[in-house]
This record gives sequence, C-alpha cells and structure tokens, in this order.
Amino acid sequence: MAVLDCAVLGLASVFSYWLVAHGLARVHSVSRTDDTLGGLWAVIATAFVCRVSYHETTTAAVSRMTATSVSFGLCLIYLIFLPFHVWALAVLIAFSALVVMLIGRPGDAVTAAITTAVVMIVAAVSPHEAWQQPILRFADTAVGVAVGVAAAWVGVRVIRAVARPPSGKQDDHAG
Repeated sequence: MAVLDCAVLGLASVFSYWLVAHGLARVHSVSRTDDTLGGLWAVIATAFVCRVSYHETTTAAVSRMTATSVSFGLCLIYLIFLPFHVWALAVLIAFSALVVMLIGRPGDAVTAAITTAVVMIVAAVSPHEAWQQPILRFADTAVGVAVGVAAAWVGVRVIRAVARPPSGKQDDHAG
C-alpha cells in the first residue's frame, strides 16, 4: 500500500504544480520565475497535507491554511507599506509564530514561520510590487492544499478497493 500512497502523492504534486504554474499563471502572472515558484509552493502544500488517512490529511490541511492565513495577513500588511528588510523578516517570523500560539495552535508556529520566511524572501528577490507575494503564495497554498485533500480522498478509496478482503467486507481500520 505504501507504493500506492507514494504514487498518489507524486501524481497530486505534479497536478498541483501544473495547476499553479500554468493555470493560475494565466489568471495573474508576475513573471515566469514567479509562476514556477508558485508551482513549487503548491507542491510543498500538497506534500504537507497528503497523508495516509483522510482524517490526517484534513487535520494537516487546517494546520497549513491556518499558518498560511496568519502569515498572509501579517506579510500583506507589512509589504503594502514597507519593502523587505532583514529585521522585518525576523520580527514577522517571530510575530507569526506568536500569533498562531496565541490562537491556540502552537503546532502551527513552525509552518507560519516558514511561510513568512518564504513570502518575505521572495519579496526581497522580487521587490517590484512585493505586496502581491502574500496573495500569490496564499493562492498557491490553497491550490496545493485542495489538491492534496482531493488526492488523499481518492487515494484512500483506491487503496480500500485494492486491499478489500475477499469476502467483500471493508476493513474498519482504513483511514
């Protein structure tokens, strides 16, 4: 069953990359490089949420979107008014981790910090209209999470069908 889980993850990752790097890029594109970065970010979100059980997947999806939402809000507010600065990076990483802890999700602090780091550093690399980066990375993440959840839902059903006992009874322990 591990081979099927990994195949689902691989296919879902390619699909989320394609959706963002080619599909979302048709809606709004900053640059070809940014479209590719968006595809990467969608793949990361897909890999983050696509787990062996649907329950684990939905739990990971909530975690990823909570952390991304906090990071999105903080980075957008900052980047609307100010350009990237290394000290702002430090403050926003610390603040994003603190916010998710204060809202009762301490396990999401690392994800919020990583998301903030990516958004801010991409804003440093692409300083022209850097305020767009939180919006773009939020969209990339949402696509990746949605693909990961859908892939896990399909994957669990395929694995159940393959692993179904000969008597036709389903295994009550499957995710």
